[in-house]
Order: sequence, then C-alpha cells, then structure tokens
Amino acid sequence: MSVRKKLISSYFLAAVSSVGAHESAELSAVEVRAKAENLEGIAASGSEGVVSSQRLAAVPILRPGEALEMVPGLIVTQHAGDGKANQYFLRGFNLDHGTDFATYVGGVPVNMPTHAHGQGYTDLNFLIPELVDRISFRKGPYFAEEGDFSSAGAAHIDYFRQMDASLAQITLGQKGYVRNLLAGSPEVGRGNLLYGLELFHNDGPWEVAENYRKFNGVLRYSQGTRNDGFSLTGMAYRGQWTSTDQIAQRAIDRGLVSRFGTLDSTTGGETSRYSLAGEWARRWANAQTKANVWWLKSSLDLWSNFQYCLNDVAHSGTCDTGDQFKQGERRQAGGFALSHAMFDRWGVFEVENSIGLQSRIDRLNPVGLYATSARQTVGTVREDKVTQRSLALWGQNETRWTEWFRSVQGLRADAYDFDVESSLAANSGKASDQMVTPKLALIFGPWQKTELYLNYGHGFHSNDARGTTIKVDPADGTTPVQRVKPLVRTKGYEVGVRSEPVAGWQSTLALWQLDAASELLFVGDAGTTEASRPSRRYGVEWSNLYVLSDWLAIDADLAWSHARFRDQDPTVGDYIPGAVATTANIGLTFDHLGPWFGALRLRYFGPRPLIEDNSVRSGHSALTNLRAGYKIDRRTQLTLDVYNLFDRKVNDIEYWYDSQLRGEGTSASDRHIHPAEPRSLRLTISHRF
Repeated sequence: MSVRKKLISSYFLAAVSSVGAHESAELSAVEVRAKAENLEGIAASGSEGVVSSQRLAAVPILRPGEALEMVPGLIVTQHAGDGKANQYFLRGFNLDHGTDFATYVGGVPVNMPTHAHGQGYTDLNFLIPELVDRISFRKGPYFAEEGDFSSAGAAHIDYFRQMDASLAQITLGQKGYVRNLLAGSPEVGRGNLLYGLELFHNDGPWEVAENYRKFNGVLRYSQGTRNDGFSLTGMAYRGQWTSTDQIAQRAIDRGLVSRFGTLDSTTGGETSRYSLAGEWARRWANAQTKANVWWLKSSLDLWSNFQYCLNDVAHSGTCDTGDQFKQGERRQAGGFALSHAMFDRWGVFEVENSIGLQSRIDRLNPVGLYATSARQTVGTVREDKVTQRSLALWGQNETRWTEWFRSVQGLRADAYDFDVESSLAANSGKASDQMVTPKLALIFGPWQKTELYLNYGHGFHSNDARGTTIKVDPADGTTPVQRVKPLVRTKGYEVGVRSEPVAGWQSTLALWQLDAASELLFVGDAGTTEASRPSRRYGVEWSNLYVLSDWLAIDADLAWSHARFRDQDPTVGDYIPGAVATTANIGLTFDHLGPWFGALRLRYFGPRPLIEDNSVRSGHSALTNLRAGYKIDRRTQLTLDVYNLFDRKVNDIEYWYDSQLRGEGTSASDRHIHPAEPRSLRLTISHRF
C-alpha cells in the first residue's frame, strides 16, 4: 500500500479502523474491501461510513461527546454543565439530548427511553476517546437492524480489543482542568484484557466553578476478532458537577450577571452508569452469526432553573424559593440482539439473507420531577414507577443482480409495552403499540470508482411512557391532558453518490428527505421535550477527503437542510424551533513532518429559528480548534490543544421562552443563551510502554 493510501486509511471516512499491525491480517473481507475501495460495493447508502481510531486521535476534542462530530453533518454542543448529556444537531433536527439519533458503545445502547430529563437522553461523558477502535455510522431510516431513535441516524462506537502498547497520559489545562488516563491490553490466557482508568476534574470558565469530577473505567476481556471471537466488557462511570445553565439575555444586558455567570448557583447534577456486555461472533463457511447481551444500571439527579421566578411568583406572589426543579431517576435495563447472515447463490445471483431478533426492558423506580430550592426538595410534581419492554424481529435480503446492480430489501417489526404506576393515580395505566417498517436500497455501480444509491425506508421513535398513559396535568391534578402515541412513524428518501473523481479525492453526496408524524420539541419551563406537530425535512450533505501529499490532507463536511411543520397554522408559523439549516466541519491534518504533527479544524454552526414564525433567530458561530504535537521519541509525545483559537464570543446554544427574574414585576419572553467557552489551552504528555 502506498504512503498516499496509508494516509487515506489512517485518518478519514474511507478508512475502516484497524487496531494495529497485529489485527490487520485478521480483518474480515468486508473490512479489507472497505479499506481498499472506500466502501464501494459494500455500503447500502451514500451517508454511511466508518471513522477510524487514527482519525479520531488526530483531532482536538473539547468534550467526549464531540467524538460524534466525526459523523458528517453532526454538531455537538452544550446548554448546561459539562456533566450533562450534550446537545446534538443533525439533518435539520435539534436532537435535544439524543432523540432520533441512536448511539451504542461497546454493544450497549446509550439512548435512554422515558428519561427524567428528555426522551432518548444520550450521555457520552463516560466515553474514553483514546480507547475507541472505530465509529460506524448510518443516517436515515433505511437499515433493518436499526430501531428506536435511529430515524436521523445511528452510530456504533466500539472499543479496542487489543492496543499496540500500554498508555499513560496526563493533560493539564486552564481553570482547574486535570485529566489522567491509564490504559493497556496485556495478554491473559488466549486473549487480551483491555483496561482503561480515567480520573478527571474541571472548573471551566464559569464564575461559579463547575467542579466537575469524573471517575471512569473500562475492563474488557476478548479473544479473536469482532467477526470471529468474543468479548466481555464492563464499564463504570460516576460524575458530579455544578452547572451554569442558559441565562436570560436581558440579565446580561442589565449587568445583573456576566456571560459566564449564573442566576442560580446551586444547579448541577450527579450521575452514574454501570454496564456489563457480552458479544460473540462466529464466522462459518457460508454464514455469520452474532449475539450480544447487555445489562445497565444508571442514575441521575439533575437540578435546573430555566425560568428563575416565573412559577414561584405566579403561585405565591413572591420569589421565595424560585423555580429550581430536580429531575431524577434510578434505572435498570437489559437486552439482547441476535443475528444470522447466510451467503448463498440463487441461480446465477449472489445473495445474502439476514435475520435478527432484538429485545430490551427498562425498569425505572422511581423517575420523577420535583420542586426544589438550593437542591432541597420542597414538593413532588410527579413520581412514577415505569416498566417499558420492546421486542423486534427483522429480516433483510441483499441480491447482486448484475456486476453493476444490487438491491437490499428489509422489513422490521417492533412491539412495545408500557406500564406506568404514577403518584397521581389518574396517570397510571398501561399502553402498547406495534409498527412494521419496510426498507429498500438500490445500488448501481461502481463505474469509474463511482457508485449511486437510491434509498427508501420507514422508521420510528418511541415517546415517553408517561405520556402514553397521562390523563391530567400533574401540576394541578385536574386539567385534562391529551395522551401521545407510543410510537411515531418516520419516512425517508435519499439519493446518494460515492466517488473518487481524481486520485486521492474521496467524495460523497447525499440528497435526502425525512417526514415525521410528530415532532419532539424542547420545553423551557420543564427543561424537557413534548410531542408536537408533523414535520418534513429535506437537504443535501457533501463530504470530502483530499489527500494532497503524504504529509497533508484536507477534509470538508458541508450540510444544508430545510425543516418545516407540515400542518399549516398561519397564526403560529411552520418553522421548527432549533432546526439548523447550514453546518460545516473543515479540517487540515498533517503528519510525517519529522517529529511534528497536528490538525486545524473549523466548525460552523448556522443560525436557527427560535420560534415557529421565524421572527426570532439565533446567531451563528464559527469556532476554530488547533492541535500541535511533537514526538519526543517513539514512545513519548507532547500535544498542545487550543480550543476557540480566535476567542470568538459566540453562543453554544440559544432558546426563546418566558422567564421572570428576581425583582421583575412581570415575566418576559427573551433569548436565553449558553456561551461557548473562551479560548483555552490544554497540554498533554503521553507515554506508551
């Protein structure tokens, strides 16, 4: 393989990750072909790919969740403390904390249904980027094995089975930033024992120190490869932090608080996540079997205050306790996934037939919303015990009809069952729902290193179980409330092209449309989401990698989308709040300059409508991050990361809703912002042994 090809396979979407030289000979035929052909002849759409560990290691990442920004078109940001799940944006969706984008780590789903804070809550703060082997991503509801929360896309993050060498790493930064990492994978018996231990502290730029403390660990024993072997993985994470939530712009304008100040110094959270997972795969002569079983225990106590005094004044006439509230839950969940693929010939046609079975059960005891003051509970709005079960069966056929044409057709059937025992008896009950979703992909080529994809498919997202049985507003116990459908259908179309127009330039282009029967929107007063109107989105994504030489490459991911509600309501408007129209992620990566290496990345996050009539819009942001590294020797290197290189005073997030400051006679609709962090530096020393 030429040096030019090595750089392609090391850093960018054309690459399927490799753990190192020790595994390269054991890669499956699919992975070997992907490395050589940039997924031509393998992918079923123009918007799927694999991010290698080398590419992830080459870029500066401010927060662990930003590893997902390697998925083209995906923006990751934050609207509160860093211990809270990130905010995600993709294909015209404000995904809030994860709804409509399914994420898995080590075979364990990360999205949390019926979560205390938001449906599909995806907290990736337990992720250790240095241990990530690869990120496999897909966008759109076109894949039979992808289920709940995957309409906009899905990402499967896997950790290494074996590292090239053990790693000791220390990172120091401004404002109390300290991160220590120890990892390795010694041989044990016939396999390897991967371990990773992370200790973390950060105060951040906030006037009230965030004091984010994290303990994080991974332990995995494995034999063989992901296609012919097994692994047992345990993960443990605990985090505590003080949060500076979004602030009303008028409070900043009046000098009541700075951009990095807070209107409630006691907001924040405590969370934990423990999981066990077993994965097994067997490669037969003409078949492939895979099995996965997992168990998860998690908790969250999250104190927030988005409206300050509005509800307190409305109820008592004064602002004594304020509007702080706690969302809390204790969860145990478990599930499994089985699949079997058979490779055969039907006459002159090569075929692959796959079938799969998936199941999940979540037990929450309790999941609740509480009125609080300075983190002390003063009242219970609602508290529930919830059991949610799901079972899915899927089948898929791939047929190669000619040398230049193949098709993939699939069908998925999902059944859900909800059981809610509420503190308010009227809101207790049971609900169930089923949905069948067809999938189809037509793939033409490759011709002259070019492949064309036509995709069609249905998907869905589940709604919060509590919304499927609710009858009355828990705030007053009497006001009737309309129930939501347990499962909400989505429907998507896509035309994609994957090509190498000139040597060294890999390019993919996708034109897509996605309809949803019901939108999920952020609600400022509760800090959560609720079901809303039907929607339609369409857009275009263009992803590129150009290897200019054996030491320099440029990549550019550009996306545009158009998002509107489908039901016309001239009194309100048809814009979807938070739906971003334009994003860009552009990077330069250099290496092999003697001991020097590095990267420069620009991320553009375009303006969004903040209310349905588009009369109020957010600003845009353009942030640049820099990495410069020096290899002291083969085992030791220094890395300097500079975030927000040009110290841009922009916002990570903006909302528009009613709030009431202490001392105000009435409430006011206002812009509420969470600023992007100012320029900051982090220095890392890494040693492999």
